[in-house]
Amino acid sequence: MEHIGRHVWAIAEGFIPQSSTGPESMASHETACILNTGDQDAHVEITLFFPDREPAGPYAVTVPARRTLHQRFGELADDGSLSVGADYASVLVSDVPVVVQHTRLDSRQAANALLSTIAYPAS
Repeated sequence: MEHIGRHVWAIAEGFIPQSSTGPESMASHETACILNTGDQDAHVEITLFFPDREPAGPYAVTVPARRTLHQRFGELADDGSLSVGADYASVLVSDVPVVVQHTRLDSRQAANALLSTIAYPAS
């Protein structure tokens, strides 16, 4: 199958809830779901933007050919650049076309909430 999607994607809304209920597998988190339908690995750089400071990254991830990757934003870096409970946005740039979806699991209450939307395809 050939590559479908775009090279640049933006997710304007980002927020990782500070607390969670239930088991660790249901911890509150945000994810960039990246689909690579082509025959080449996708090398993706993710840059994080904040309301009160300079951007962080880019952080490099690879999505193997004909695979999907669910990259949790909280696992991108261990440098403290992304704090739970803080607003952020992200831009993903790939060397081959990919499709990006944004998902948040908010388990602060016993009745979990799941938000999911397609990212903005910039180019």
